[in-house]
Amino acid sequence: MNSVDTWKIGFLFSTSGVTSIIERSQLQGAMLAVDQINEKGGVLGRPLEPISYDPSSIEERYGELAERLIIVDRVSVIFGCYTSSSRKAVLPVVERRNALFFYPTLYEGFEYSPNVIYGGATPNQNSVPLANYLMRTYGKRFFFVGSDYIYPRESNRVMRNVVRQGGGEVTGERYFSLDAQAEDFAEVVDEIMRTRPDAIFSTVVGQSCIEFYKAYHAAGGNGLECPIASLTTNEAEIAAIGVEASVGHITAAPYFRSVNSPANRRFLKAYEKKFGSTIDVTSCCEAAYSQVHLFAAALEETGEMDTEGLREALLGATFDAPQGQIKIDPDNNHTFLQSRIAKVNDEGEFVIENKVRRAIKPDPYLVYPAIHDWSFRTQKVAAGSRHNE
Repeated sequence: MNSVDTWKIGFLFSTSGVTSIIERSQLQGAMLAVDQINEKGGVLGRPLEPISYDPSSIEERYGELAERLIIVDRVSVIFGCYTSSSRKAVLPVVERRNALFFYPTLYEGFEYSPNVIYGGATPNQNSVPLANYLMRTYGKRFFFVGSDYIYPRESNRVMRNVVRQGGGEVTGERYFSLDAQAEDFAEVVDEIMRTRPDAIFSTVVGQSCIEFYKAYHAAGGNGLECPIASLTTNEAEIAAIGVEASVGHITAAPYFRSVNSPANRRFLKAYEKKFGSTIDVTSCCEAAYSQVHLFAAALEETGEMDTEGLREALLGATFDAPQGQIKIDPDNNHTFLQSRIAKVNDEGEFVIENKVRRAIKPDPYLVYPAIHDWSFRTQKVAAGSRHNE
């Protein structure tokens, strides 16, 4: 098909390397959305044509491939990235070239670019509610373990401030490389077992996340007594960790596969039909899926791949996402998202324990950081209705 008959868009998701377990699911969520849009006739009669590159989880490759998409492939709209380091590599490229970049991943906040549409949770949508829940349910002594790059360090800085505001304390803080193995975590796990915190806050990501959970379990760690709590650990990683080592551990996210809504049932049915299973469906996958649909609706309105026009159409746009209705905040290019806290049950499935009554306005700079601001908006999910949202 001649490219003039299509709308070309770029995908930068790694299908190899240490973050591929998540980025592959993001790519598949985005591809599912493309298929659905094209099956309905595309946008204004022209199909979306994705051009996809694998940065192999190598930070500098994201920036290089973003440049290639824009200059060589003549693409002005890009979806991609999981880590904040990779986002930071793409950011100056899209700003210099005035391209539009959709980032479908939670992150540490404290950023704004007119060239970015942020689709993942900000700290007020996940860190603040998680800290509130943990201190209310388990106690106020936390041990931080993270991967050694921008997101974990900044996320821990935010979490430390939130915990201290709630009267809690951080008893330890350690960082590891993205390719850390189970044996690399032995020393910190021993320290955790000795100091006995009330909860562990983990910002360990990718394959090393799986290794950390397994190391904790092997040392006698019990999620039902002292859980590992995370903003990133998802269904795909829980499947790789295994049920026995996962029970009791907690994640705060806008979306879980177990959400029972018509939109989510349609999404999961379509995903399984295309990819054969929903085992790797994650919050980041759902965000990528939703962002492609939001983009297509904006393109339908503008009729052209113009960054300013698309941005104007996107700001304030809504979508009936699998997590519930979301909206792009015209104040800051971030997204109103649902906020949920879930615990892994003995079948390896996330069971939602707490949720918000409505989508939370993003506050990427934590202008209103008070930990108790969140509690009045939440509801504890009754045991008999956790899957009936």
